[in-house]
Amino acid sequence: MHRSLKGEGYLFLATLFAAVGWVASKYVLQEMPSSSFIGGRFLIASTLLLPFCFRDIRQISKHLIWKLIAVGSLLALSIHVWVYAVSITQSLSEGAFIMSLAMIIAPLTRWLLFKQHPNRAFWLSLPIAVLGMMFLTLTNGWNIDVSQGYFLLSSCLLSVHFVLNKRASNVVSPLSSICLQMSVVGLSGLLLYLLDGAPSMEFSVNTWGWFIIATFIATALRYLTQTVGQHSANIEVAALIMILEPIWTLIMSVTLLGESLSLYKSLGSALIVLSLYLYIRLSRHG
Repeated sequence: MHRSLKGEGYLFLATLFAAVGWVASKYVLQEMPSSSFIGGRFLIASTLLLPFCFRDIRQISKHLIWKLIAVGSLLALSIHVWVYAVSITQSLSEGAFIMSLAMIIAPLTRWLLFKQHPNRAFWLSLPIAVLGMMFLTLTNGWNIDVSQGYFLLSSCLLSVHFVLNKRASNVVSPLSSICLQMSVVGLSGLLLYLLDGAPSMEFSVNTWGWFIIATFIATALRYLTQTVGQHSANIEVAALIMILEPIWTLIMSVTLLGESLSLYKSLGSALIVLSLYLYIRLSRHG
C-alpha cells in the first residue's frame, strides 16, 4: 500500500510537470524556432535520463533498437506537429484536452492496423468524446481553429505511437524505451535546425529560462517521475491520475497566460475528461 501511494505521488507530480511544459513551450516558441527547441530540449533530456537506463540499453538487441528508432520517428512527427500547433494556438487548454483524446483514439487505431476490435468501453466513451470535441469547436457557429486541427492530427499520430510502441517495447524497460525515442526526437530537431541553415541561438534571458524549465522539469523530470510512478502504482489509478494533465494546463494557462474559456468550451473540456474517465473505469471492469 505504501509503495502504491508513493507511486501515485510521483504520477501526480508528473502531470504537473507535463502541464508546466505546455506553458513553457508557448513562451519559448515566441522567440525560438521549433527545430532549435525540439532538438535542444529532447537531446538534453535524453542525455539526463541516460545514466538511469544505460545498463539496460546496452543489453537491447540491434533489431529491437531499430524498432524503437522507427517508433521514435513516429513520436518525433507527432511532437513536431504538436509544437507547431502550440506556436499558433490562442488556447493551450483546448489543445491539452484535444491531445488527451489520444487514449480514446488508440483502440480505433489498433483496430485499423491490427484488426483488434475495441471493447465496449470504447464505444460507450467515443460519442461523449466526439460531443466534447464539437463543443470545443463551437464558437461563432461550428468553426474549427487551425491549431485545433493540428492538435487533433498530433493526437492521432500519438495514438499510433501508443499502439506500435506497446508492441515494440514489451521486453524493454519503459525508461530505456523513452530515453532512446527522445534521442530520436532530438536528432530530428537537430537535423531540421541544420537544414534551416543553423539559425542564430541568441535569445532573451526569459526565453532561455523557459527553455531550461521545458527541458529539465517538463521533459527529463516528467518522464522520470512518470516511469517510476507507473511502475509502482495500480494501473487503473495511474491512468486516472494522468487525466489531470489537461486540467492543470487549463489552470496554468488561465492564471499565467490570461486565457479564458467560454461556457461551450468548458463543457467540451468536461465531456472529454468524462469520456476518458468512463473509458478507463469501464475497461478495467469490462
